[in-house]
Amino acid sequence: MRLDEGEQFTKTSIQSPSLDQFAATHLISHESKNAHTSIEDSSSARHDYFTILARATNDAVRDWNLINGAVSWPQGLESLFGYESALARGNIGFWQKNVHPADRARVAAALHHALSGESNHWNGEYRFRRADGSYISILERALILRDNDGKATRFIGSLMDVTARKQLQDQLCRSQKMEAFGQLAGGLAHDFNNFLTTILGYCDLLLHERQIKGMLANHVTEVRAAAGRASTLTQQLLAFSRKQALENIVVEINSVITNLERSLLRLIGENISVVCNLHHEKEGAHIKADPTQITQIILNLAVNARDAMPTGGQLTIETGIVDLTAEIEPPFVCGEFVPGEFVLVSVADTGVGMNEEAKAHLFEPFFTTKADEKRSGLGLATCYGIVHQSGGHLRVESENGKGTTVRIYLPRVPAPPPPSYKKPSGKKPRGGTETILILEDDVSVRHISVRMLRGLGYEVIEAANGNDARRLLAENGGRKVDLLLADLVMPQTSGRKFADALRAAHPNINVLFISGYLEESLQPGDRCEPGMFFLPKPFDAEQLAAKVREALDT
Repeated sequence: MRLDEGEQFTKTSIQSPSLDQFAATHLISHESKNAHTSIEDSSSARHDYFTILARATNDAVRDWNLINGAVSWPQGLESLFGYESALARGNIGFWQKNVHPADRARVAAALHHALSGESNHWNGEYRFRRADGSYISILERALILRDNDGKATRFIGSLMDVTARKQLQDQLCRSQKMEAFGQLAGGLAHDFNNFLTTILGYCDLLLHERQIKGMLANHVTEVRAAAGRASTLTQQLLAFSRKQALENIVVEINSVITNLERSLLRLIGENISVVCNLHHEKEGAHIKADPTQITQIILNLAVNARDAMPTGGQLTIETGIVDLTAEIEPPFVCGEFVPGEFVLVSVADTGVGMNEEAKAHLFEPFFTTKADEKRSGLGLATCYGIVHQSGGHLRVESENGKGTTVRIYLPRVPAPPPPSYKKPSGKKPRGGTETILILEDDVSVRHISVRMLRGLGYEVIEAANGNDARRLLAENGGRKVDLLLADLVMPQTSGRKFADALRAAHPNINVLFISGYLEESLQPGDRCEPGMFFLPKPFDAEQLAAKVREALDT
């Protein structure tokens, strides 16, 4: 089958014996009071029926005569697509040229296969251009009429707008991808925390050796400091994967931007320069919000700016403090205006900008100016929700060819009191002589924990899983175990389930849980209950010693 690009016009209606027979059988009442109704009246009745049926479904109908190539649009061309009927009269060229270029080959191949085969029905999805230039997603279901030899002679298709459904499907797919990526990030963070626990532990052991001095001690200290910085990265991964509890805290806005600066450079590419103009307020500019959500907003705006500058440009991030009063109330698109001091975060690009129509729909949940394969980030609707929940405002300025500036206003709050400084004592952590059962499946974490606790004087029994632990307890000769140190997440039996079983037999045993995940990410049955002790990974020797002593002394 060849889809003709030429324009042919016809003024005659297209008739089909097969379609007339269908209409006569199903649409004309067998109880008609007037058996001598004229052929013209019958045709009119059939036409009215099809018109009413099409209007009821809000679909468009195209009628394609496969013998002479003529196409008519009996219904819905103007209401669904905005075209006048006269523009569409002719052959298949009008339909073909308005199918999205990326869909034409696929749809043409599917049509050819259906028409050259034996099927009497065809359905397909594609994008179709409306009169205003926008594309909507179409589901077309068609009846194929054939002659006695089985050759396709007529194609009657009903075109339904399924744009909203496609948007929901796309949103679900993106959500599932993000969920899968979040699970991957959480798992990587968990494993990385195990590595960091081992690195921190052995660094501490080396630093406590008397032979480690001078330059060698400095090298070990640098390794330990790098591991500490890496642990901050794992916390960011856990927060991104939603495996970290989200809560509003008082943060200084410059610290959020500074932590992001390196990530932004990697995210947006080498052809875009990043300029940060941060405030110099002596007291700082503090907001009460969830740092992870604020980070997500800025990252999303940066991704949007990158996409708006395909050939390069400049991304400018500014922070400051503004005093908004009712007299100078600016036009906001988010939240009711409340006078007062606000912390301003401005993200500006030198990209292509937006027209007025795009700005009017900017914060709608499914609106996007990007192609399907380029959609990324949270979407401005999510940014709108985060800012609104934080009591803030949004303002967007953009023009075609002049870039876009997004200004975020968040209520300013007083700075928190400075944390009390506790000078390191330099003394060896307090140990003991109690017996501790370590249940940890990661061999590196288990070995370093055993070494650190034995170095503090404790008797230690180490087990890789629940079966090993039960065997070792049976071989323990009835000696009392004072503390169970167990990883919450393990194969076969979780640390929580083993602890519950052990405490049922020995109610007085103390329990300290450790995990590379935070408790909020675990199944409810594996979490700690109030009063239980928990030490997140990565931890160092001092943290482990202090937490073990706290659990034993309680």
